[in-house]
Amino acid sequence: MVAGLHYLKGRLENHQLPKQKRQNGLSVTGALSAVSPVSHVMSPAGTAQIAAKELLDSVLDTVVRIFENHVIVGELLESKSSQQINLNTPKAMAADISWNPDSDASHDTGGYTIGFSLTVLQSECQQLICEILRATPEAASADAAVQTARLASKAPSKDKRDGSEDGLTFAFRFTDASVSIPNQGWRRGPNVLQEGYGTGAVLPEQGIYLAASVYRPVLQFTDKVASMLPQKFSQLSNDGLLAFMENFVKDHFLPTMFVDYRKSVQQAISSPAAFRPRANAAASYTSSVEKGRPVLQGLLTIDFLAKEVLGWAQAMPKFAGDLIKYVQTFLERAYERCRTSYMEAVLEKQSYMLIGRHDIDNLLRHDPASACLPNSLDQRIRETSASDAESTGVENELSDILLGLRPIKQENLIRDDNKLILLASLSDSLEYVADSIERLGKSSSKAYDHVEENGTQKPLHHTRTNSAPHKDLASFAEEYRKLAVDCLKVLHIEMQLETIFHMQEMTNREYLDDQDAEEPDDFVISLTSQITRRDEEMTPFVADVKRNYIFGGICTIAANLSLKALAEMKSINLFGVQQICRNSIALEQALAAISSIDSEVVRMRLDHVRTYYELLNMPFEALLAFISEHENLFTATEYGSLLKVQVPGREIPDDAQDRVTEILPP
Repeated sequence: MVAGLHYLKGRLENHQLPKQKRQNGLSVTGALSAVSPVSHVMSPAGTAQIAAKELLDSVLDTVVRIFENHVIVGELLESKSSQQINLNTPKAMAADISWNPDSDASHDTGGYTIGFSLTVLQSECQQLICEILRATPEAASADAAVQTARLASKAPSKDKRDGSEDGLTFAFRFTDASVSIPNQGWRRGPNVLQEGYGTGAVLPEQGIYLAASVYRPVLQFTDKVASMLPQKFSQLSNDGLLAFMENFVKDHFLPTMFVDYRKSVQQAISSPAAFRPRANAAASYTSSVEKGRPVLQGLLTIDFLAKEVLGWAQAMPKFAGDLIKYVQTFLERAYERCRTSYMEAVLEKQSYMLIGRHDIDNLLRHDPASACLPNSLDQRIRETSASDAESTGVENELSDILLGLRPIKQENLIRDDNKLILLASLSDSLEYVADSIERLGKSSSKAYDHVEENGTQKPLHHTRTNSAPHKDLASFAEEYRKLAVDCLKVLHIEMQLETIFHMQEMTNREYLDDQDAEEPDDFVISLTSQITRRDEEMTPFVADVKRNYIFGGICTIAANLSLKALAEMKSINLFGVQQICRNSIALEQALAAISSIDSEVVRMRLDHVRTYYELLNMPFEALLAFISEHENLFTATEYGSLLKVQVPGREIPDDAQDRVTEILPP
């Protein structure tokens, strides 16, 4: 024990925080450890936990070997009355117990019983555990427990005073560990009376958290003792050290942990910086937190705390159900905080209200572009590869609904770019935590199953209180993903509404310029600059495939609006046609500059718009010939609009519509 405590002290004094890759100039591990209620050394996999477990394993292994001799002697003494037994065996002699074969049984044993021996041994171990935890039983009265004292190590002999042995002595108290003392409390802190093993100068106030590393050695010790006891004494193993530890964990460790971690969670989600996207994020998106993935600090902290609590659960599987409930409570509070931030950004905005409409939600689910979204969308849609025609059909149907909402009013849009960035960052952060929760749930479940199937403690004590923890955690992961999807859907619709808001100016403008303007219209310049700015601001916060989803609908909505705008124009001249073509080129350049968007698709769709307006430059007969060769290039309504708009210098015969109708299929 002396050597073990010196080893424990050395491990703690020599501990250094491991070096981790740095994110934005800060150590990821160091920053997150600062929010934990325990120091890094006291964390589930910390140096203190490892050292304490190694110490107790060593002590309890020795105790098991000692107790084995007591069991052998006890069995021999019990059987002596029925037959003559020679006790001069090595094991019996090692026990150093003598008896008088001519006296009765009580005199033969001197009152010795296996139960008494086990009580003494477990009481000694209990006191060592109390010292490790720095939690001293506070008895109601001075005579609350019987106390005895003996030397833990012999004083050094005269020929061994050269420092090879330190000659330390320790006071031991032993009580019946199975007896509960009334009004017994537990306290921890600098004012706790330090006795016995001298760990007060070694372990911090967080010593109660070492219960996690103490629990498993005690569990294994109890199982070993139980396997050695005769059947009639089997209950003794359950009433001693294990009962003490389980009561301590249930009555003191778990409540303390819950309060400590609840405070940490509250601090994590209430901090002003908790849900503020970090401005100094990397120039491009990365999927690794260690390399700079800018997960919102509040959610990154919640993920860290959840992992840490589940680390305690893995150390004490019997209490995993309670600990997982703690994690669920923390995740629920964090989700509510995320939901609040989301609502602050989208409340009373048109895009938020639209994604709640059944028809739009159905189209978004069937849109092939939605395949990039987290798993909360219909898996059947993900597994089906839609054809170009089907994809275009869904996009056009959604486009028609949105264009039918004109005029779009500015007050119904999310004009604050910071809110849009928050939605993008919140979506990615929610997905990160959801993936982490799901992995933790599955790994925790496998770990518990492995313990139950292979652990030596399975037959007696090691049963889970929660049969399928990963399913409960998976439900939280799903809620996080749904909110992440909602953030992306709002951004997807928002950018299309923003495009309509700018492009709807086409119908309010007369394209009868008397000269070439040489510049795109102001509303197009405003739209393209906004697209470029928002793309640059969102780039660090979402993956390319998600940026493609956010901005990918702009091209379709702009192209369809441009085609429909002609039907609302009374007249347009050749300079007007050039101006609209110039507008489409400017928009194409802005969209093609977004790395996540397929520039070839953008070019084809906007080239379609330019082709349409350039048909206005053709004489009627040439236009009629074009329609006969490309009857499916545009719809009958779109071809009809080409005939209705007035173009200075172009003559349209009275029967033009009938002649076009004859060419087009019914």
